[in-house]
Amino acid sequence: MKPDRAFDVVIVGAGHNGLVCAAYLAAAGFRVCVVEGRDIVGGAAVTEEFHPGFRNSTASYAVSLLHPKVIRELNLAARGLRIVERPLSNLLPLPDGACLKVGGGVAATQAEVARFSSKDAAALPAYYAALEQVAGIVRALLLETPPNVGGGLHDVLQAWKSAKGFRALDLAARARVLDCFTLSAGDWLDRWFESEPIKACFGFDSVVGHFASPYSPGSAYVLLHMVLGEVNGKTGTWGHAIGGMGAITRAMAAECAARGVEIRTAQPVARILTAAGRAGGVVLADGTEIRARAVAVNVTPRVLAEQLLDASQRAQFDFARFETYACESATLRMNVALAELPDFSCLPGTTMQPHHGAGVILAPSLGYMERAYVDARADGWSAAPVVELLIPSTLDDTLAPPGRHVASLFCQHFRYKLPAGRHWDDERERAADAAIAVVDRFAPNFGRSILARQIHTPLDLERKFGLTGGDIYHGRLSLNQLFSARPVLGSADYRMPMPGLYLCGSGAHPGGGVTGVPGHNAAREIRRDLRRRRR
Repeated sequence: MKPDRAFDVVIVGAGHNGLVCAAYLAAAGFRVCVVEGRDIVGGAAVTEEFHPGFRNSTASYAVSLLHPKVIRELNLAARGLRIVERPLSNLLPLPDGACLKVGGGVAATQAEVARFSSKDAAALPAYYAALEQVAGIVRALLLETPPNVGGGLHDVLQAWKSAKGFRALDLAARARVLDCFTLSAGDWLDRWFESEPIKACFGFDSVVGHFASPYSPGSAYVLLHMVLGEVNGKTGTWGHAIGGMGAITRAMAAECAARGVEIRTAQPVARILTAAGRAGGVVLADGTEIRARAVAVNVTPRVLAEQLLDASQRAQFDFARFETYACESATLRMNVALAELPDFSCLPGTTMQPHHGAGVILAPSLGYMERAYVDARADGWSAAPVVELLIPSTLDDTLAPPGRHVASLFCQHFRYKLPAGRHWDDERERAADAAIAVVDRFAPNFGRSILARQIHTPLDLERKFGLTGGDIYHGRLSLNQLFSARPVLGSADYRMPMPGLYLCGSGAHPGGGVTGVPGHNAAREIRRDLRRRRR
C-alpha cells in the first residue's frame, strides 16, 4: 500500500504516556503522529459508560502519581482537569465491628491508632518522616534517565548524578533507603508498629498490583512506590479526577491537538517498519505505512518484542532478553452501579459520610493478605481476596444518576493463568462473586444494592488494553526490573536495541501508575537524538 505522509516521530499507543511524549515532542517543533488501536484515546486511563447513566474509570481509578511537572507543563488544569482530595485517606473495617480511619492529618490518625496501641500512635510521626525521606530520594530520580549498565562516559556521568542524593544522606538514612528496596513490607512495618490494623492499612500498598505476599522480599519498595505522588501539592495523598481518569487523558489529547499532534484512533499497528537497520515508521493492520525518523512505543515491552517485530527484527533486537521480562500483577478490576451507598457495620448508614469518600481496604491484617496470596498460587484466586473499594460518585456527581452511585473494586490476587485447565471466560462471574462476598462481610447491603457490574479479569485487561499478563504496571516492580534494569539491562535509557526505536510507556523507568514520567523522559531522549542526527 502507498506510504502515508512522513513525520518526525510516530508514537504507538495513545495512553497517557504516549500523549505526554507526543505533547513534549510537538512543543520542541517536531511533527508527531500518535496511532491508537482503540476508538478512544487514554489507554487504561479512560472513563466509559458501563450501564445506562453510570460512568466510571474503566481500569486505572485514582490519582496521586501524576507528576506535577507534567500537569503544569501540559496545561492540564487549563484543559479542564480538576483533581479533588479524598476527605479521608483510608478506612479499614475490622471483623469485630471496629475500624481504623487514616487521614485528616497526623493528629487525627494518631488518635485513631491510639485506640489499638498508644506506642504505635507515638511512632507515627517518625514513621512518616522516615518514609518521606526515602521517598524524597526516589522522587529526585523519577525525572532522570537511568544509566545503562556497561555504558560509556554519558552513563558514568548519569550514574554519578543519580547517586548524589544518596551520598548526601547520613549512614542511618542510607540504611533506611536500602531497607525500603530490599525488605518485605511486613518486615519493614514490624520494625515500626505492633498493632495489626495500622500495619494492614499501610501494608496494603505493598500488594497493589504486585503478586506477592506482604512478607515477600522487595515488597517494601512497592509500598514506597505508592506514596511517591501528590494531590494539589500535598505529598503522599490520593484523589479523584472529576469526570474520572478519562478527564486526564482528554486534557492531554486537547493539549496535543493544540500543539499540532495528529492523533489517529481505531488504527491498530501491525509491526515496526525498518530501513537500513533503523526504525523508520509503522505498518498499520490495513497495510498503510506511516514513515518517521523515530518510533516511540507506549506498549508493554513484551508486546513490542513479541507482536510488533518480525523474525529478522527480533534477531537484531536481542529478543531473548525480553522473553523473561515478568508481567503479572494478578488483579481483577470491577465497576458496579449501586442503588445506595454501602452500609458498613463499623460505621452504619447509607447517607453520605466521610468514610464513603475514602479508599476502603477490605483486608484486615497482613496475615489475611499473605493467605490470599498463598491461596491464589494454588487455586487461581483466594476465597477471601484482598479488595479495595472506592466510591468516586461521592466526590463527583457526574458519574451516576441522582441518588445512585458507582464503585470501583480493585481486587488482589487473581492469577493470569488459572490451574487445572480452567479459563477466565468460564470463571469471570464466580471470581467477581468472591470479591463481592468480601465487601458483604463488612457492608451487608452491598451485594443486593448492585444494579450492574463490569468485570475485567487479568485476561480481559490484556485483551482490552494490551496489558501483557494483565499487568497494570507493564511489568513487575521488582528489583531486577527497576531503574537501570527496567525493562532490561542495557536498555534503561528509553532507547531500545534498534536505532530509532524508543519505549515511552510504563515498562520503562520509573514504572507503572498514571505518572506521565516515562513519556516525559522518553521525549527528552528522543529530542536529543533527533537534534544530534540533524546536526
